[in-house]
Amino acid sequence: MTENPRTRETRPQAAPASSRSGAIRETRAPQVRPATEGWTQKKDAEGRPLLQFASPKRGKPPVHLADLTPAERISKVKELGLPGFRAKQLATHYFRHYTSDPAEMTDLPAGIRDELVAGMLPPLMTEVRRLETDRGDTIKFLWRLHDGALVESVLMRYPGRITLCVSSQAGCGMNCPFCATGQAGLTRNMSTAEIIEQIVRANRAIANGELGGKKRDDHSMERVSNIVFMGMGEPLANYKRVMDAVRIMVAPQPDGLGMSARGITVSTVGLVPAIRKLADENIPVTFALSLHAPDDHLRDELIPVNSRWKVDEALDAAYDYYAKTGRRVSIEYALIKDMNDHAWRADLLAEKLNQRGRGWVHVNPIPLNPTPGSIWTSSERDVTDEFVRRLNDAGIPTTLRDTRGKEIDGACGQLVATTEDEAAAAAMA
Repeated sequence: MTENPRTRETRPQAAPASSRSGAIRETRAPQVRPATEGWTQKKDAEGRPLLQFASPKRGKPPVHLADLTPAERISKVKELGLPGFRAKQLATHYFRHYTSDPAEMTDLPAGIRDELVAGMLPPLMTEVRRLETDRGDTIKFLWRLHDGALVESVLMRYPGRITLCVSSQAGCGMNCPFCATGQAGLTRNMSTAEIIEQIVRANRAIANGELGGKKRDDHSMERVSNIVFMGMGEPLANYKRVMDAVRIMVAPQPDGLGMSARGITVSTVGLVPAIRKLADENIPVTFALSLHAPDDHLRDELIPVNSRWKVDEALDAAYDYYAKTGRRVSIEYALIKDMNDHAWRADLLAEKLNQRGRGWVHVNPIPLNPTPGSIWTSSERDVTDEFVRRLNDAGIPTTLRDTRGKEIDGACGQLVATTEDEAAAAAMA
């Protein structure tokens, strides 16, 4: 490959005859340089895209049962002047029955219910609105947090599983130009309990029969089976609270939600030290690296954190996660027309992954979900097929991902609080 220093464009050498369709594509579709459309990307003093790792200072949410360990819950209940065993009763209602309503807690003495719930299960988020697909099998929730911050989560029914895409931050500080959440900037980190509350509220909706896509009337035994940290925020930039939330997700009921760690996916744009820390947690979650480009020239601009940790550093950390945990890594790759979908980039990605071994990785390309005001769009179908074919032919298991929730702006990269959302939230305040 040769580089044009003026445009920082990496151009492929002539492709072999066996890659004829890709060569034709590469000739007629040159690299489009990344550009922001409809918004102004925040820059630092040196003119580089601004990265926000630290959460802005805001009022802390009230301490909730889900912020505490089982022992701390007992201590907190005793501080309220009540016997410690009431903590497990509350946990049972919250983590098994998905309720914070004292009227439903009939095993608690009527005279203490309201006080106990107010002290241990304070309200964390208010539902502002929800949007549903026509079939009702996908619901996007807009939540207002205690300080007015807005976050979204997306509940999706698939054959054999129910997945919830959760947010870990209000906004995001990674400043990726093709992501609506990144364009909004970082408002603050979410607390452990705020992360868990999204799951509890989703489970309550499922139990009430509010998630469509299934003919059976009895939804009482259904619940969220899979979690993807692919909502608002960079999960590994809120590391402690995210990991505390994961521990509660996998803790047996009633101490936690009793979920399988293998059904939980933690995604990152490539915070390498945190990836290595995650590998040492001894919790077998699925790890996903949002790569989106195999070369530093393009990834520096698509994923600004690449200025800190380059492609090879991120891939090395991802491989080490596999080596330590035995858990196959997912590579997320948003296919953007004429930006990162060139056939030679598929070849380069396959080469880099195979250099590190076989059987350790799975690639999930996903057609770009466009954001308002952007000129970028998803790759054409023949280009997408060629990209996937090249990876598979190179021995890299590759599956084109489903773009669920696109029609309600609930797909990957589309979660953002709009002016309309803010107005709706303000009306409720």
